[in-house]
Amino acid sequence: MVKRTQLLSSLAAATVLLAATAAGVLNAGFGGAAEAATNGTLAATAGCGKAPTLSNGTRTITSSGQNRSYILRIPDGYDRNHPYRLVFGFHWLNGSANNVASAGYYGLLPLSNNSTIFVAPQGIDAGWANTNGRDLTLFDDISRQVENDLCVDTSQRFALGWSYGGAMSYAVACARASVIRAVAVLSGANLSGCNGGTQPVPYFGIHGTHDSVLNISMGRSLRDTFVRNNGCTPQSPREPAMNSFSHITTTYSGCRAGYPVQWAAFDGDHTPSPVDGSGSPNDSRTWTSGEIWRFFSQFESTTPPTTAPPTSTPPTSTPPTSTPPTTPPPTTPAPTGCAATYRTINTWPGGFQAEVTVANNSAASINGWTVRLTMASGQAISSLWNGVNTGTTGNVSVQNAAYNGTVAPNASTTFGFTATGNGATAPGNVTCTTS
Repeated sequence: MVKRTQLLSSLAAATVLLAATAAGVLNAGFGGAAEAATNGTLAATAGCGKAPTLSNGTRTITSSGQNRSYILRIPDGYDRNHPYRLVFGFHWLNGSANNVASAGYYGLLPLSNNSTIFVAPQGIDAGWANTNGRDLTLFDDISRQVENDLCVDTSQRFALGWSYGGAMSYAVACARASVIRAVAVLSGANLSGCNGGTQPVPYFGIHGTHDSVLNISMGRSLRDTFVRNNGCTPQSPREPAMNSFSHITTTYSGCRAGYPVQWAAFDGDHTPSPVDGSGSPNDSRTWTSGEIWRFFSQFESTTPPTTAPPTSTPPTSTPPTSTPPTTPPPTTPAPTGCAATYRTINTWPGGFQAEVTVANNSAASINGWTVRLTMASGQAISSLWNGVNTGTTGNVSVQNAAYNGTVAPNASTTFGFTATGNGATAPGNVTCTTS
């Protein structure tokens, strides 16, 4: 994935020009025709039930009078009667659709478990100036072409991108709030415009604290647009210290139901692939893909079931009544300490994603926790977030991060990880102890 230092000088030089050219008259197009993805149950797309004519690979399309292209990835075993999630991945300046596709659409493809149709559009001049709204029109035109041929869940459309691609994802959130379900913006800035920008959209911003190309203040400004739009309580989220090689993810409080805002600041420069504990970006070890996938997959489909749920016949006889005991039942001591609960989020050939919930069952706050678990044979943790792990195979311990060690009574926190190996077998011996 060619995307780092060789791009920095060209992107820095282009920033002022792009900000000036991004504004223009934007075509409402697909956004005007498609109703809100978050406003209730929507009809299936025209492609549902059809034998598809589109296939994997590079597709061409005429948009705004120009020949444009995109790379399409259809799930293995595609079912024409099943509505799929649709994700757009926008490339960075001097990047390409092929770069995005070859890196698994920012690492989401291996996490999707064949639940998602992916699209990687190609920008003019390898960027997203969005002059006169041409790139928003491309988003509309590709969406229309895909949805007329394939079965898409219209309540499950998403967009993400890094750098210039993040700017384009922000433009989509601003101008297509009634179409897009959520966006993730990695190290972005307002370079592609923000037509509209007053409606709520679930938003996840990720930015390096010492970004030398697009200063973190630019990312905070994008984030705060949707803090306001989504009715969240304003705050200044904690950000990691220099040379800590860590990240801090904050979920805003007070947001409208269904419209969360999340912000992750990491100790690093201009990269889409930061790695906790290291100053060297790495696409396969970064925590960003896991957190973005978790953010996107929290949104439930509003597509109605194809068959009505069964009804149950009420009992014909009155249930028996029981005589109350003459002595009070014994009392059970209040539980103490913490408990850890494991669940598998997604699996794919050769890997899986999991989450562990740490619950405080005591009457007092806990101020530190450690979870221990035994990975099954062949399993190895490749990336972990919201905790600090010791070991990756066999017996592994995970201690709280600096920001989530305090857990109030009857509250909980989580950490997650991706791992190689067979996810069908859950790790064993999952325990939790307090500090």
